[in-house]
Amino acid sequence: MTRIETFSDKQTEKAGEALGAALPYGSVVALFGDLGAGKTAFTRGFVRGAGIESFVSSPTFALVNEYSGGGKTVYHFDMYRITSPDDLYSTGYFDYLDEGATLIIEWSENIVDDLPEDCIKVNIIKSGDENHRILEISGCEEIEIACC
Repeated sequence: MTRIETFSDKQTEKAGEALGAALPYGSVVALFGDLGAGKTAFTRGFVRGAGIESFVSSPTFALVNEYSGGGKTVYHFDMYRITSPDDLYSTGYFDYLDEGATLIIEWSENIVDDLPEDCIKVNIIKSGDENHRILEISGCEEIEIACC
């Protein structure tokens, strides 16, 4: 497991950017963390690191946002309101998995049993300080993630 500490939203974005640049296209990244932990900030950096210049926003109401550029696509899911297998199927999640694009999934704790076994897991933990975050990244130990 890789452990990264960040002390601002910008540093959390930089950590996401480093992971986005390091992972092969077609990876699935599962984000875990409380409300306000920095999942969307991490995703903004991740998309940039994947080589896509796009406005990144939380897909809370859309459930999935698509970011494309340079021949790549990143699908950004928000599973906050997913409470049943029927809810998950209605998002089209399984179809997106079959597409071979990169997926980054907020609120993965709500679909943990349906995540691919080889997905990268990023747990974002808020600490006592308002801006301090601890990022625990597992599933990609062979990849060096240099940031912040």
